[in-house]
Amino acid sequence: MLRLLHTADVHLGARHTDLGERAAELRARQFTAFRVSVDLAIAEEVDLVLIAGDLFDSNTQPRRTVERVAAELARLANASIRTVIIPGTHDVYDGASIYRSYDLAAMARTSHEWVTVLTPEQSNIWLPSLDAVVHGRVFSTKRAPKSPFEGFDARMDRRATWRIGLAHGSLAIPGKTDSDEVVFTEEDISKTGLDYLALGHWHSAVEGRAGNVTYAYSGAPEPVAIDQDGAGQVLIVSLDDKDGSRHEVKIQAKRVGQTRHLQVEVDLAAVATQPALIEQLTAHADANLVLDARLGGFMPDTMDLDLEEVERALAPSFLKLRLRDESIPAALEGPVPPPDTVLGAFVANLTAEIERREKAGGSSGDSAQELDDLRDVLRLGRHLLEGRQVTL
Repeated sequence: MLRLLHTADVHLGARHTDLGERAAELRARQFTAFRVSVDLAIAEEVDLVLIAGDLFDSNTQPRRTVERVAAELARLANASIRTVIIPGTHDVYDGASIYRSYDLAAMARTSHEWVTVLTPEQSNIWLPSLDAVVHGRVFSTKRAPKSPFEGFDARMDRRATWRIGLAHGSLAIPGKTDSDEVVFTEEDISKTGLDYLALGHWHSAVEGRAGNVTYAYSGAPEPVAIDQDGAGQVLIVSLDDKDGSRHEVKIQAKRVGQTRHLQVEVDLAAVATQPALIEQLTAHADANLVLDARLGGFMPDTMDLDLEEVERALAPSFLKLRLRDESIPAALEGPVPPPDTVLGAFVANLTAEIERREKAGGSSGDSAQELDDLRDVLRLGRHLLEGRQVTL
């Protein structure tokens, strides 16, 4: 059995200019996720670590960043774990490539057998001790002139049992990935003859199978942007040669990132006041949590909601907070439409019925709940008939 750790899109050294003071915090989180990935590879005793592009956020990095990466690669080599890297679309293998400027293997004080960067000039490496060949489908330009798998068939290489591939780009989705720099199809993948294809570029994890080829995007080990909710993991991949006749590939996701995402739905009908809403959301407080809260339902008359005040009160409790008010307002605003219209007749008839029941009081046997229900029907019906989108 051959065991791999697959990661990609680490984006070390990202500047995050849109985050202001929080940029350094996210950079630290990204490096921590990379270090935890190395810890995991050592603990799991994998044979090989695959980095499928965009290890660095750009080709312009301070030497200190590269030295920190080399130190982690040295830890892997010292644990007898090989690493194979390909450039991506951020650390593209052009004339200014970081992989031309720095020799990662030399900086890690090891050989290129233990730390290998695959390029257009060196597109594969044979690892006899692992009975594997690793193929990197790499271009020297950011925008690919063709599919990275055009004319490629790993079955032509008979040096080893296991055929593993690395590529950085987008699986074709009509209307969505047409303008991406590197694009390929499932049909392209199916023709490669690979046992496993480790992909990078998408920051959320995806697994699939094309023909006899198992492929996967590992996703970014830590979100590159705080609001990315599909990142935070690496993949442990096991390749098993069943009786020498059937190759079996199993994938297990392992969490390495700190950032978590949580979506919550809050029915304002069950929350009487703004302080009560703040208290309810504070129950999720976590410095590593991105909280996406949707406020829905009927807003009670007792609720005087100011979203900016709520956000200011909750901001210190979360990494990031997003509040969306999709509730139905307590009060109906604007003039009542003429009674000879559908909306006007609806409002007039229902209002009259509510007033009749209110005057009748307890003698009619109507419960307070029935009156509240009628008021809600009036409120909701008017919103709908006036063409407002209402989410319950």
